[in-house]
This record gives sequence, structure tokens and C-alpha cells, in this order.
Amino acid sequence: MKLGIAGTGKVVEQFLPVLAELPEVQVTAINSTPKSVDKAIAFQKQYGIDQVYSDYTQFLTEADIDTVYVAVINNLHFPFAKEALLHGKHVICEKPFTMSQKELIELERLSIDYDLVLAEAVTGQFVENYGKIRELLQLLGDIKLIECNFSKYSSKYDSFTAGNVLPAFDIKNGGGALMDLNSSNIHFVVGLIGKPKKVTYYPNIENAIDTSGVLIMDYGYTKAVCMASKDSTGENGATIQGTKGTIRVNSATNRVTSFDIWTNDGYRDHFELNTCEHKMGAEFKIFANWIDHEDTMYAEEHLAQSLTVMEILDMAIADSNLIEEPFWEPKLTF
Repeated sequence: MKLGIAGTGKVVEQFLPVLAELPEVQVTAINSTPKSVDKAIAFQKQYGIDQVYSDYTQFLTEADIDTVYVAVINNLHFPFAKEALLHGKHVICEKPFTMSQKELIELERLSIDYDLVLAEAVTGQFVENYGKIRELLQLLGDIKLIECNFSKYSSKYDSFTAGNVLPAFDIKNGGGALMDLNSSNIHFVVGLIGKPKKVTYYPNIENAIDTSGVLIMDYGYTKAVCMASKDSTGENGATIQGTKGTIRVNSATNRVTSFDIWTNDGYRDHFELNTCEHKMGAEFKIFANWIDHEDTMYAEEHLAQSLTVMEILDMAIADSNLIEEPFWEPKLTF
């Protein structure tokens, strides 16, 4: 996979050393805003990236890439991903995928028309521990309750409460606890038991943004409670309770570093199966396999799950009246 990166933010800084250790991925180009070119050049020198661009259209047209990783601000995911697809590039996009399911449906249609992979980088979905949980779920009997907590005090929260408008705390930039953190919890649940019948969201709102909140997904036979917070720190993890046993995940759902299982018949076990030290390693190996070997079936399954998650996010926002208009058109000049 010849990867071009759109963006120079914190996530890019985190995963570039990971990609340097993966023979499956070759980072050949990076695109930045004009004001961030110096940072892109620093990445180029440190990681041996061939080309640096500050014009996105030129990047898509000229760079020696087959895949674009979209690592820009959340509300620009859609236009950046759309432009990449229109230029015949596979797309890997940070979560949340888009600002609405409507946008993601449009991207899905383009990926089908152009026969391209379109994938959301949801780290916890690709680690070995999560796959094992899916395998062992049948041992728990009828699933009754799922509880997820992803809470961490944001380094930007104090600045936000002091009156500064920051993308991480701006709903129209895709900020807030629901989109930023709870989306990982939703993926965790949907990947196990599918789409709920009803969604209710109870946000704690400060200055028109949800700094924390509780999402309840009702499946009829199962209730899932997803908590996320950027204004406080909690005990991150997840618990799956069934009529015959329980699984406890010992980390936030974006990592799934280990888990324990115990059943009513006395079976107990502890699992730490993840083979990549960094949470993003596993997903890039899988993405490279999808793209290099045209393994589209699993890519399509993952995209279908992302569409369900975006629908749930839409429902949660509408239920809580978090924004007045569910859709808007992001303005971007390439």
C-alpha cells in the first residue's frame, strides 16, 4: 500500500513511527496546510517520505500513492475523502467517519462506482482481543447488558471553559464527547450485536457542546449503556453480561488491551492477544491486506458497520437536540 497522508496533526505524529515498522505500508507523500509545511517537511526528513505538498488537489494528482489517510479536522473528513475517491484513491479516514450518515452514504456510492476501498480507522475494531471477544460471545448466553466507559479529562478542557472556541469542543467541527469518544464505544457494541431498535442520548452540555454524556441503545432483549467524557476521568473499560457469563474489557474500547471472561459453569480465562504494541498497528496491517489483495468482502462489512454507527450518531444528536440542523455543507477550497 502506497499511502499519502492528508494532515499533520497529533494522530499523524503518533502513527508515523508505527508505519515505519510495517513493511506492508509505504508512506510516499504527505499533504499539509501552507502554515504547517514546516511540520510536514520535518516528518519527511524523519521518516523518509518522498514528497511534501501544501495543495490537496496537486497531492492527489501528482503523488505516487494509491491510498489516502484522511487526518484533518472532523468536519472536513467528507470533502477530503470525496475528493480522494474522485481521484481514484482508496480512502482510510479517522473517526468519526463523517458528520452524518447522509455524507457517508454519498462516499459509499463513490467507492462502489470507482471500485475503491473506503474504511474508517476505528482502532479497537481490528485488534486481536476484539476478534476473540466476538468468538467467545456465544459462551455468555443471552446478552442482557453491555456497559462501556471511555472518559479522559481533555487537555483542552480548561481552555474551553475559559471561553476559547476550540475544534475539539465545537459541534460544527465534529467535536464533543459523542463524536470524539463515544463513537468508539458505539462501534464496540455494534460490532458485537448489531443495530439497536432505539437510541437515547443524555448529554452534559456546556457552551453548546456535549462535554460528556450517556448514550443508551435499546435492542429489546439487550440494553447497552455507553458513557464518554472529556470533562472528567473515569475507569475506562467495558462489561458484557449474559445469562451464562461475563466478559470484562480492561481498557477503553479504542484499545481493548486485555479482557477477562468467567462463566456460570466455572470457566475463567484472561486474554492479552494483541500482537502490535501500538493500537494503530493492527488496523494498518488489515487495511493494507484489503487494498493490496483486493479483499473487499471484509472492507464492505466494516463499511456497513460504519454506516450503522453514523446512523446511531445522527439519532443521538437528533434525540438530544444537540444541534438545530442535522446536516450542513462544509466549505473547502482545494
